[in-house]
Amino acid sequence: MNSYIPKYGCVRLAALLTLAAVGSACSTTQPTATTPTVAAAPNKFAADSTLRRIATLQDERRTAALLNYLLSPEPRYREQAALAFASVQDKAATGALNAHLNDPEASVRRAVAYALGQTADSTAEAALRQQVSTESNAAVRAEVLEALGKCTTRTGLPALVRLPTQLTADTAALTGQSWGLYRAALRGITSEPAVARLVQLLSKENPYSARLAAANALARTRSLDLTPYAASLATAAQTDPSYAVRGAAALALGKASHAPTMPALLATLARRDSDYRVRISALRAMNTAMYVQVKEAAWAALTDSNDQVALIAADFFLANASQEPGMLFLEKANKLTQWRVRATLLATALKQRSAEQAAIRQAVQERYTAAANAYEKGYLLKALGEDPAAYEFVRQATFASAQQLVVRTYGLEALVAMRHQPDFPAAQYASFALTLRQAAETGDVALLGIAAEALRDPKLNLRQLLPDLTFLQKAQAKLVLPRDLEAWQSVQQTLDFLQKQPATPTPVAVAASHPINWAVVSAIPANQRVVVRTGKGIITLQLLVEEAPGSVASFVELIRQGFYDGKNFHRVVPNFVAQGGCPRGDGWGSTDYNLRSELSNLHYGAGAVGLASAGKDTESCQWFITHAPTPHLDGRYTIFAQVVAGMDVVQRLEIGDPIERVELVR
Repeated sequence: MNSYIPKYGCVRLAALLTLAAVGSACSTTQPTATTPTVAAAPNKFAADSTLRRIATLQDERRTAALLNYLLSPEPRYREQAALAFASVQDKAATGALNAHLNDPEASVRRAVAYALGQTADSTAEAALRQQVSTESNAAVRAEVLEALGKCTTRTGLPALVRLPTQLTADTAALTGQSWGLYRAALRGITSEPAVARLVQLLSKENPYSARLAAANALARTRSLDLTPYAASLATAAQTDPSYAVRGAAALALGKASHAPTMPALLATLARRDSDYRVRISALRAMNTAMYVQVKEAAWAALTDSNDQVALIAADFFLANASQEPGMLFLEKANKLTQWRVRATLLATALKQRSAEQAAIRQAVQERYTAAANAYEKGYLLKALGEDPAAYEFVRQATFASAQQLVVRTYGLEALVAMRHQPDFPAAQYASFALTLRQAAETGDVALLGIAAEALRDPKLNLRQLLPDLTFLQKAQAKLVLPRDLEAWQSVQQTLDFLQKQPATPTPVAVAASHPINWAVVSAIPANQRVVVRTGKGIITLQLLVEEAPGSVASFVELIRQGFYDGKNFHRVVPNFVAQGGCPRGDGWGSTDYNLRSELSNLHYGAGAVGLASAGKDTESCQWFITHAPTPHLDGRYTIFAQVVAGMDVVQRLEIGDPIERVELVR
């Protein structure tokens, strides 16, 4: 599916796994040098029907039946039932969960705290706040504080900012407080004292996880002016021993742009930091106001040894350059070999509206005609989207007979981008509207979804040009659910918007349509590994069957069918994710079933493997791998595996790289 992710606290997930090679009893692949044979370890569901029953009730979202297991005399069943509510997220269970914050078993209390945070019910705030002072277990206390951040109200935030006196030197409490403030900030709940506390938590004497949460909170919280904290942020961005903390702090420096030293500091980080992910963050923190001061560093980054850094440098110019000679960017682009960086610079050249516009446009069109790679063709159409004069060329390319799906998708997106250009000719408004109708009537799910999104864009004001929406309704009626859910959603949102109706609920597939295959789950060892053979090398994953049995079972079944063999990585966002598994190759493909989200208490660190979705309980076949800690994905996207070898390969992946084969190994 096109949206996801897709998606920190990497030490907690890393602690779950080791880099020791393990095997599988259900594999037919022979051992290789990269996958030595070891004994298979049965997973916890294999011989425990009660655990299977609880997981089934979770999958079926049956709150009342799950509540009964909270009363079980067996701690493992109470813990599993509590964790189930982290995925069910039914506020009807909040009262019972609050009561179990006093469970005699620490593991159960921690699971309850996590579930309460996932439910995000403000009525849990008082119980969680009380538990902070009375909890005896350090790990549980940290979990309670993080959950409090997910549930707190604005009036309750001060209690999270000021820890009880007895906890001010407790490292677990500091970590929990930092994550709690981060979770609250993601919900738009912050304050000046909260920001000041996060800056304090960024100091190197605090635990790594606390610094990680604090840096990310400062980087991701909207509408902050961090100029008063510029010195502290600069220290963290330059000296913290963790690349993940330095990178997030560098990104936060973009919010301290009024500090006169910021442009020079970001330029230095972009040139000199030893980790490419920090260099990317520094480039992303640069803005238009500092363009003149940092552009030399950005020019240098275009030839960085890491292609992802070079791409973000090109993105910087596309977003911030203005009134530059267009030919300058064309000449720079022609010297580059990385096609995605080159195409982005070509887009920048067209955006400048220079005297050589026609020549630049012709050069881009010639590159499109000569390109053999469908993804490069798509990116070149995307570049032409900067120039309304290329409208007819892009339109013809998009609707060319037997055009590749990937190119068609990029092409329509480019046409929509063109229409947003301020100099798009008014004389072509009607033609553009008819192009959208043509796209919708093709029945292609990507074209339909993109067209529907444009039709509801109030900036485009297309309603008067297409007053009869029957064509959209007919196109929607031909979609097959749940396979075409994302296109269905886009059309329905448009119909609701244009007809001024309340939002229609998304039709989520029930568990009965695709239940957990327990026969498959029972045969998957707890240490099952998977080898992903790509065009850049081999990536080895360890499946997390005990945390996400339904998702892992689906993945294993698709592997056995050869479903992923020959697919591509269709989405790569530098210092974020590499995503693949789409049967169409453009992000709009799916299977004929959906899965329910399995949101265990795992966190998106580097190499976490998650399932893409179009919303809760809509997962299918697409998956992504994170490049770095990505905490805003926590608790929103199922984590079903972890990279245990080949992370260097993940970092080299590019859009269009093939997934040659995916194999279960032993």
